[in-house]
Amino acid sequence: GGRGGGGPAGGPPAAPPGSDTYKGWLFKWTNYLKGYQRRWFVLSNGLLSYYRTQAEMAHTCRGTINLSTAHIDTEDSCNIVLSNGGRTYHLKANSEVERQRWVTALELAKAKAIRMRNNQSDDSGDEEPASQSDKSELHGPLKTLSSKLEDLSTCNELIAKHGAALQRSLSELENLRLPADSGEKIKAVNERATLFRITSNAMINACRDFLDLAESHSRKWQRLLQHEREQRIRLEETIEQLAKQHNSLERACRGAPGLASGTASISSTAKAGSVQSAKGEASDEDEETEYFDAMEDAPAFITVTADPKHHRRSGSNLSGASEGHPEDWSLEDSVFESSNQSSYNESTGKDLLPRKRRRTRIPDKPNYSLNLWSIMKNCIGKELSKIPMPVNFNEPLSMLQRLTEDLEYHELLDKAVKCESSTEQMCFVAAFSVSSYSTTVHRTAKPFNPLLGETYELDRLEELGFRSLCEQVSHHPPAAAHHVYSRRGWTLWQEITIASKFRGKYLSIMPLGAIHLEFHSSGNHYVWRKVTSTVHNIIVGKLWIDQSGEIEIVNHKSKDKCQLKFTPYSYFSRDVPRKVTGVVSDADGKAHYVMSGTWDEKMECSKIVHSSHGSTSTEGKQKTVYQTLSPKVLWRKYPLPENAENMYFFSELALTLNEPEERVAPTDSRLRPDQRLMESGRWDEANVEKQRLEEKQRAVRRRREAEAVEALEEGKDYEGYIPLWFERKVDAVTGELICVYKGGYWEAKDKQDWSVCPDIF
Repeated sequence: GGRGGGGPAGGPPAAPPGSDTYKGWLFKWTNYLKGYQRRWFVLSNGLLSYYRTQAEMAHTCRGTINLSTAHIDTEDSCNIVLSNGGRTYHLKANSEVERQRWVTALELAKAKAIRMRNNQSDDSGDEEPASQSDKSELHGPLKTLSSKLEDLSTCNELIAKHGAALQRSLSELENLRLPADSGEKIKAVNERATLFRITSNAMINACRDFLDLAESHSRKWQRLLQHEREQRIRLEETIEQLAKQHNSLERACRGAPGLASGTASISSTAKAGSVQSAKGEASDEDEETEYFDAMEDAPAFITVTADPKHHRRSGSNLSGASEGHPEDWSLEDSVFESSNQSSYNESTGKDLLPRKRRRTRIPDKPNYSLNLWSIMKNCIGKELSKIPMPVNFNEPLSMLQRLTEDLEYHELLDKAVKCESSTEQMCFVAAFSVSSYSTTVHRTAKPFNPLLGETYELDRLEELGFRSLCEQVSHHPPAAAHHVYSRRGWTLWQEITIASKFRGKYLSIMPLGAIHLEFHSSGNHYVWRKVTSTVHNIIVGKLWIDQSGEIEIVNHKSKDKCQLKFTPYSYFSRDVPRKVTGVVSDADGKAHYVMSGTWDEKMECSKIVHSSHGSTSTEGKQKTVYQTLSPKVLWRKYPLPENAENMYFFSELALTLNEPEERVAPTDSRLRPDQRLMESGRWDEANVEKQRLEEKQRAVRRRREAEAVEALEEGKDYEGYIPLWFERKVDAVTGELICVYKGGYWEAKDKQDWSVCPDIF
């Protein structure tokens, strides 16, 4: 029950009933989220198989049911129900006529499959006697059948007894003097009673014949059962062997530097330096499909490692060249040399400066169970920010603090300042743009939605050379403005609006807005946008996060570009998971560097010494081959702190973001009570406090709306909410309206004058 109807299933089946193969579109019931889905069914050799598209017939079968042992039933004028053991298909045809065609074809195919099976069993010679367990499994049903036959015999005797009594009564009625028409009716009833008794006797005889037949065919059943068991054992052994091989290959892949950053890939572009991928044929997969088609996107380019002395092409690809040495590159690349000689965990910039001792742990996450579906089932299709969520799905950080986490690897920008070449600098900016995703790989919890006017500061000017300020400048849609100043020679600013949709099985998070980065000495101004984040298995299974899409980083002064591609996870892909590839090119489109790595581990950079056009792809476009020197690791993820799995998988920086600090603004996220209670493990109190804060914010919004209506009635202008520390301006580079820092916050902090701050907590 509970299954909805389907729409038109397409054209008529591809073959008439009675032929060996029968094909056509039917609707198949999937689940209560998606209901009936259109599938391509193929009936052949007693097997009914289905596919999502006709093209899938060449490589992917979604399911098969054996008709020789299946039960075929019809629910209504258009529905068909096929059941075979524990597997049941609920199908729906476009019309009653089409349903009848399928039923006829299925019945004929079932009869033919049964005949073929019996013939095969008869042709086979004597086999070894079945085991005692097999005999017991078969004799059990036979015994049950005998018992049911006895019940039927008892019923037959009762029917015969009552039938005879009925006939006697009718005969007595015939002997009575009744009108002629009454006598005819009684005679007709008597004849029907006789037919009923004959039919019941025939039914009992048929049941007895069936039992005899079942007993005579017990050996055939035993052989079939033994054959199926052997097939299952062989299949399990094969799958186990494949799993072991896959595991060993994966370990070898991760352990060998030559395979860590992915396999060679082929470009669909004729222009050197371009990494725009050519889309394959449009997929007919459902919108809710969890896995991406591995063949949907053509890979980006081929890289081969050049001999550093003779620039000869070697047999290894870009990642295979990671065993190269720093001296393979020219000495002028001093910044790359310094980044390769020491890891960021031992960066001189972090260790030589005095650092304030900060906390290294927070209270462990409580183990509270909660039924996610009970909350989510009424939220499908809604904006995530409008769904009332308990803190059980949160982590004790706000979205403003998560935005500040982008600065975890700020040393990349400090190194970029020292680059004399704009293309070298672009490599570090690209690595920085990827590094901001490294903290998300295990972070499946949702950050707190900031209240309107909420702020967050991170003042590390004396320790790390930068200070950061975020402010929630809009509530619907939620938007946060961010400004970072570094005394080491760079400034970063952005306004990010989060658009998110809950799709039933996964959650899509789409950051909207541009990120700006400017270097003080060179005036290089970089702009890029974030990719889409997807949280999978929202309802069932373990949550996991993937990043997919493309980032184009543009230096608006020199016109250099970097195209980065985040490859979506595919179950069938041979690539390393979470792969990122890209090419850095100058204003003329000449490629200078190849970027490769993963967004959760590291990014490498390889200098291009030669590029050429290879063979033509199947789409008719030329492939680009880059000959590169050995790659350099620009960025590598810091290891997580000890016990991170019990602390929301926070990084070292994330653990300090909500640490209480003095002299911050009264609107700072550290002072938010529900977030603080959640961090302390008092989730019930946090939920109550969260509801109070949200209701307080709604009251302020209603008052603001009333003021707007009043101003409109009086013919006055109403400005609405005005951010405290940011102001809206048209960006000179992108032409977009963006919130930029107008100053005053750090001066107010020095004076401890927070009189302009609203009471939001």
